[in-house]
Amino acid sequence: MEVKARAPGKIILAGEHAVVHGSTAVAACIDLYTYVSLRFPADSDDDDTLKLVLKDMELNFSWSVTRIKATLSHLGSPFPSTPTTCSMEVIKSIAVLVDEQNIPEAKIGLSSGATAFLWLYTSIIGFKPATVVVTSDLPLGAGLGSSAAFCVSLTAALLGSLNSVHLDKNHQGWLTYGESDLDLLNKWAFEGEKIIHGKPSGLDNTVSTYGNIIKFRSGNMTCIKSNMPLKMLITNTKVGRNTRALVAGVSERSMRHPDAMSSVFNAVDSISKELSTIIESPTPDDLSITEKEERLEELMEMNQGLLQCMGVSHSSIETVLRTTLKFKLASKLTGAGGGGCALTLLPTCHICMMFDCCSVIVKGMERTEETI
Repeated sequence: MEVKARAPGKIILAGEHAVVHGSTAVAACIDLYTYVSLRFPADSDDDDTLKLVLKDMELNFSWSVTRIKATLSHLGSPFPSTPTTCSMEVIKSIAVLVDEQNIPEAKIGLSSGATAFLWLYTSIIGFKPATVVVTSDLPLGAGLGSSAAFCVSLTAALLGSLNSVHLDKNHQGWLTYGESDLDLLNKWAFEGEKIIHGKPSGLDNTVSTYGNIIKFRSGNMTCIKSNMPLKMLITNTKVGRNTRALVAGVSERSMRHPDAMSSVFNAVDSISKELSTIIESPTPDDLSITEKEERLEELMEMNQGLLQCMGVSHSSIETVLRTTLKFKLASKLTGAGGGGCALTLLPTCHICMMFDCCSVIVKGMERTEETI
């Protein structure tokens, strides 16, 4: 039997980092996906191996199911309907299994993903041989939610293989999870995200699970219906960074300057709320769209200024900001910062001119144009 699943990446329009500290954030999924294929061997194959193939990374992991069971025997039977946080004791046990794979030093950052994989797999499926193949359109560590898309697509495949969730079969092509099961899927994916990032807000896995545009605060999600077109230029600086370390850095700064950082987080919260209001408000004519875009540009610039106060910008991001500013375009980082990707709002009234200058804006960098 083979089960395939996919989940989208994301961009954050406003609220990075502050969302971890209780502020509102606004995020949207993009049309770039992570794909997971889960295949169980036939009984006649006499296979005792659990394999994880990260195709894009050219990495193959392989564990004896007997070895996994001996290491994690205290977990007992799988508990797919009860999303549970992985304890430090279990993480240490799984780390032993991951260390045995001898991951190359240049790709050692993927060890947390392998740990999340083993936790989600054994918790949902149990000790059963299978081959899991992962491919992705998303660059790793670039702020587009690659880890969340991995956790969501993996969880979707695992739960889907149990035939215990409802799938909407009215769609052509890919089936979709029923509303009643999306919450279960999202909670499991969040547990995987916690293993990878430490203390994530839950924003990334939520927008990857539910799609569209969402407003998110302290675990609570509100879907946003856009009444205006938003075209964003995504520029990948190709500067890697560590999300866990950047999130921890903001927390440490908040502890050193609690009053000042509280004001920063409150300001971000106000920006996110105003941005969502603008996106949702009716747009009767082109003039209103132009006015809205001008307000969104100001909010993006303000949000970027606050991210600089948090210490998470980077010289590569600043280069994008200076370059786009020459063309009177507003940009901001998206995701954890420290490199990764930047967003640039492309006003609809000048869209042709914007595409003429795109080659100048992203010279030497990778670009992806996505429509929300």
